[in-house]
Amino acid sequence: MRLGQMMGQQAASGYDRRAVGPNVPDQHATKNRAALVVGAVGIVYGDIGTSPIYAMRESLHAASRDGLTRADVLGVISLLIWTLILIVSFKYVMLVMRADNRGEGGTLSLVTLVQQALGRRPVWLLGLGMIGVSLFFGDAIITPAMSVLSAVEGLSIVTPALGPYVVPMTLVIIAGLFIVQRWGTGAVSVLFGPIMTVWFLVMAVMGLLHIQDDWSILRALNPQHAASFVAHNGLASLIVLGSVFLAVTGGEALYADMGHFGRRPIRMAWIALVWPALTLSYLGQGAMILAHPERAENPFFLMAPSWALLPLVLLATMATVIASQAVISGAFSMIKQAVRMNLLPRLEILHTSETQEGQIYLPRINAVLAIGVFILVIVFGTSSNLAAAYGIAVTGDMVITTILAAFVFLRVWRWPVALVVAVVLPLLSLELLFLGSNAIKIPHGGWVPIVMAALMIAIMGTWVRGSRHVQIQARRHATSITALIGMLNRSRRLVSVPGTAVFLTADPDIAPAALLHNIKHNHVLHEQNLIVCVTVATRPYVANADRSTITRLSDGFTRIDMCFGYMEETNLPKGLALARKQGVRFDIMTTSFFLSQRSFRRSKSHGLPAWQEALFLSLAKSATSATDFYHLPSSRVVVLGQQMVI
Repeated sequence: MRLGQMMGQQAASGYDRRAVGPNVPDQHATKNRAALVVGAVGIVYGDIGTSPIYAMRESLHAASRDGLTRADVLGVISLLIWTLILIVSFKYVMLVMRADNRGEGGTLSLVTLVQQALGRRPVWLLGLGMIGVSLFFGDAIITPAMSVLSAVEGLSIVTPALGPYVVPMTLVIIAGLFIVQRWGTGAVSVLFGPIMTVWFLVMAVMGLLHIQDDWSILRALNPQHAASFVAHNGLASLIVLGSVFLAVTGGEALYADMGHFGRRPIRMAWIALVWPALTLSYLGQGAMILAHPERAENPFFLMAPSWALLPLVLLATMATVIASQAVISGAFSMIKQAVRMNLLPRLEILHTSETQEGQIYLPRINAVLAIGVFILVIVFGTSSNLAAAYGIAVTGDMVITTILAAFVFLRVWRWPVALVVAVVLPLLSLELLFLGSNAIKIPHGGWVPIVMAALMIAIMGTWVRGSRHVQIQARRHATSITALIGMLNRSRRLVSVPGTAVFLTADPDIAPAALLHNIKHNHVLHEQNLIVCVTVATRPYVANADRSTITRLSDGFTRIDMCFGYMEETNLPKGLALARKQGVRFDIMTTSFFLSQRSFRRSKSHGLPAWQEALFLSLAKSATSATDFYHLPSSRVVVLGQQMVI
């Protein structure tokens, strides 16, 4: 696929400014709203919903280095509550969720909206998209390790004798989580919503019961205590802010998962249940610590009475597994989008549900995630140690979202510059402050997500640059399809055989390599030849009516430009079936699909740096076959080899 097609063509996108504005009707409006709200509680809020297990604990540990005072507790609680209000409620729920790409959210959706608004794809925009994808992938590795480990650590409070078994039990739970990905989560996902609903209700009840320990904790609702804490502690407060930010990890899920549930159910779940439960939990923990400072070591689990501690640990473990499942599924979906946009090589994508298209499984990505999570749990050992690595990826992703959203506000919604500055500048300043506070953790583990993101950026950058280089090389000695048809009309040496031949091409203006090789070596030409060019649009889904554009090139040649959304499967046979309804006559039983399988060898002139060339060759070899990727019938596929020098 050409570099210009990596993120879709503006023409193919069918761009309509109304599709991304704040008044777009919710695509889920006709579905069962209550079921969607419960589903959103289970999937969207799994990560942020488990933050009270460790966010308060780590924030207090950071604030108590020179002793913990009442003002410190009030300041920390106020920071936690107002971070939720500003980052989640104001930024995501009120603003960013209104900027959807035909119902879909996430960093790549924002990238496509900005691309459409600009009318071009500048390098900086592609770079921001790569960084956002890379940071999310790093977060997808850290979240299961952090959340499950923090929940299982509650067993050491039940009885210290179980302390040595925390890490082994965490590894067993995580291993089971990644193993079941192969069979999908449809059977158990129906329980996610009810379990997480119980989880939030339990948190709210525990918080309410402990607020009465010290009613003065309600003063933390005044943002003045948060501001006073930062002003009084100066630069030292950065250490605390790095831990406070743990309260909003998972906030990106509100926007990223919008396509699954719709904006209204996600907003309703946040306002009616999630936000109140989180606020009550933090207030309850704060009141308990004001009354019992010795419980600051692990305030969340110590809120429970002794008889309820073990059930709470089990419920917390289930909640963290659900949170991990949500981020794993999100990683699968994000990588699928990146593959469709040609930011990554073709990967094997398996569907685990016959009814839910979004339930997918990527074996290689699953293996990479599992290995990464295992390494983090073994190396760091405790959630407190791992907390240092948690935050940079999320803060970086949120900063990118804010920058991209600013372009949407300005260029798509046509907000005045002064209004964009007034709204975005405070949010961006706050998030940059959180990013700086998390940067302090780099020597203590914060380097982990940075290294992960750097590796992902190197992989995607290499694939993008290598693909462009290969395309340039392919065009250098190419023959135009028009010139080839003219030569074939004058030639009498070829044998005409019955049936239809389909040739895939990345560039519809040049003759496919497989067509040239078939003529050169077999000296035959089918009665009908379909030149098919597949592109990916900048919108998530393309209507069947807009799927194909058919151009008659000659009596024996027809060009079909086929377009798929970046959330869709590139199912070529289904696309051809639609083209047949538009007048392209062929019988699938007498149709052969000719593919060109490229093998590469290194160039002496080094068009790419040596390391990048080696990495590109490795990525090209690891790509899944075009037969599987395009869902072609294997019995009808003919593969012709082609060697290229890069």
